[in-house]
Amino acid sequence: MTDVLRLENQLCFALHAASRAMTGAYQPLLEELGITYPQYLVLLTLWEEDGARVSRIGERLYLDSATLTPLLKRLEARGLVERRRSSADERVVEVFLSAEGKRLEQKAREIPQALFCKTKLSIGELVRLRATLQELTRTLHEDTED
Repeated sequence: MTDVLRLENQLCFALHAASRAMTGAYQPLLEELGITYPQYLVLLTLWEEDGARVSRIGERLYLDSATLTPLLKRLEARGLVERRRSSADERVVEVFLSAEGKRLEQKAREIPQALFCKTKLSIGELVRLRATLQELTRTLHEDTED
């Protein structure tokens, strides 16, 4: 086997393993709130943009509607969000936080700090890593759009 095909030499595998480890680190914190990691990402989006269109949430999270719709249905069943057809355009669905969804934001405020401590990275290292990953994501998305 050549070195180029060794698993530990693959950037994709390093990112995959890191992503799984990060999701696993979030799990016990999110269990206390009764939500999953993908649900947390949706709620983060809505805490920034309450009333966002489903398409906007999908753009921000890089999720298609086939993945996002069941997620939103589960959040709605939990009483955390409400989906509504836009009064301006019936084809558009907007997602709003319920009172409980808004209250959950306060409980979730401690999660970023708890995760930062788990990483054992300095603030500078964390900022650089996030910027590098964001740039990689932008670059790869631009490449697939061409």
